Parts: sequence; structure tokens; C-alpha cells
Amino acid sequence: MGEHRRCCTRPLNSNSEVVHAACDALVAGLDTPGLRVLAACTRAEADYDVHDLLPPAVAELGLTVHPVASEAGQEAAARALARRMLAGGLKPWELTFRIHQRYGHELPLTERLAELDDEYAMLECGDGTVDQVDAAVTAEARRLAAQPRVPTEPTDVSG
Repeated sequence: MGEHRRCCTRPLNSNSEVVHAACDALVAGLDTPGLRVLAACTRAEADYDVHDLLPPAVAELGLTVHPVASEAGQEAAARALARRMLAGGLKPWELTFRIHQRYGHELPLTERLAELDDEYAMLECGDGTVDQVDAAVTAEARRLAAQPRVPTEPTDVSG
């Protein structure tokens, strides 16, 4: 398990994945000028332009944007990862590894997941069973996913 964990550390959403999501949104019937511009980016442009194009596109859709480094942004990202795991997009150990890697033991909301990542590391030494830790991770992911989303004041993302 340890070797596999080290190879699965790419970011959840690359800039090109954001462009693909914009295309999917257009196909689904959402249509705003900013979304069209974002969807039109090539892969080469995405790495340079998504940072500037995403905030206006999101604002046009009426969505709240949390600054990435803010605690609200980190908690929203952690909840999204938990929901992704519950939907089968991540294995339990992948969830704990990503949370631990991104936030360590510093984000109170995800402290238990960081501790569970430590437990996976101890499993490599022969302590406990994977099924027990997987069950605890799943329970914690359900807790995170079930937490109500606290509405916040809209953030000016236009820069």
C-alpha cells in the first residue's frame, strides 16, 4: 500500500480539468459569457488563464467563492473530497492521505482524518486491519459531508 500511496498525489483539479468542467456546464445548459471564455481555453492557455478567468465565470453563475487559503475554503475543499470518496471517486486511504498532505493536523475540521492517515501508516508496520481504518474513514467522511454548508457573504473575486 505504501508505494501506491506515493504515486497518487496529483492535485484534484488541474487547470485543464476546470476548462473541461466549464465545457460540461455549457453542454448542461449553463451559459454565461465568462463560462464561454473559460470553456474556450486550450490546454496550453489553461495553465496561464484559468486563474484570471474562473472568478468572473463563477460570479456570473451566482456562486460563492472562498479564497483558497481561507479556513472556509479549506473546509469546503475537505468536504468536497469527502463527498468524492463517498461517491467512489477516492479510496479511503486516498482521502486521508490528501487531507493529511494538504492540511496536516492544523485544520480542526479534518484533524480526525489526519489521525486516520497516521493509522494507515501504522498498518504498514503490522498494527491493526485496513478494514477497521477504512470504516472509521468512511464514518468521518459521512460526518463531513453531512455538515450544513454555512452561507457566507459573497467574496469579491474580480481582483
